Amino acid sequence: MANSHFKSGFVALVGRPNVGKSTLLNAILGQKVAIMSDKPQTTRNRIQGVYTVPEGQAVFLDTPGIHKPHHKLGDYMVRTATNTLKEVDLICMLVDASEKPGPGDQFVVEQIQKVNTPAFLIINKIDTISQEKLLESIDAYKNMGAFQEIIPISALKRENLDRFRKLIFDYLEEGPKYYPDDQITDHPERFVVAELIREKVLHLTREEIPHSVAVEVEQMQYREDKDLLSINAVIYTERSSQKAILIGKSGSMLKEIGKRARIDIENLLGSKTYLELWIKVKEDWRNRDTMLRNFGFTDQE
Repeated sequence: MANSHFKSGFVALVGRPNVGKSTLLNAILGQKVAIMSDKPQTTRNRIQGVYTVPEGQAVFLDTPGIHKPHHKLGDYMVRTATNTLKEVDLICMLVDASEKPGPGDQFVVEQIQKVNTPAFLIINKIDTISQEKLLESIDAYKNMGAFQEIIPISALKRENLDRFRKLIFDYLEEGPKYYPDDQITDHPERFVVAELIREKVLHLTREEIPHSVAVEVEQMQYREDKDLLSINAVIYTERSSQKAILIGKSGSMLKEIGKRARIDIENLLGSKTYLELWIKVKEDWRNRDTMLRNFGFTDQE
């Protein structure tokens, strides 16, 4: 028998870069749909994750970190995050428990106050500080804006997530089921595969390289005769010197990126995978409108 009080709605995860939005989304869903890195501005698009339980369905939008942009890609990322606030039923602002509120947090709060939407303050990474520091952090953020709930959590250790999930459905209203029970993201498989490859670049490289990289899956084909998923993907970067670093000595870096990405792809899609990676240089692609559109960075209507 269907639940006559089924609740549903859209929930935005917003905040400054590197506060753990993607880690939280993956923890809620119990599966990786958003890539994670200790480098800021990892998320570039809105990552949509679907959490379905008997009492309802929450569709999470993991937005890019709100920051001062330095190129057209950065402009797009900030617009994506702020536009999302107008479209959702609930806003969850994440902050890092180990950091004091700053101008960046104040800016995010100001964007939230422009819309008439319930908002939670999620104080993440509580596993990194003492109880005394946590209470100080709660007091500091309390003074910044009108939040309906303040919820301390550790997304990494999955602490207090049950309370967070319960409060979400307390605030969402009765509504339809937008996605089937077994669907956890609305992004096509090609997008998720490209993101998993990019994640490995973020993990394995340093300095300017991570943010200069985009990944495009050119071919993705299941070969029944070999029971094998065959994927060809291109890693784009902005300079020849970056290409050399990504290839590595005797191709060692590229092999390691491919090996780690293939493991995640096989775990996600449940199919043995052959992954072939290429590297191409596209100078200054982050400031070229055509390239940004090709990589899927187009503004949401």
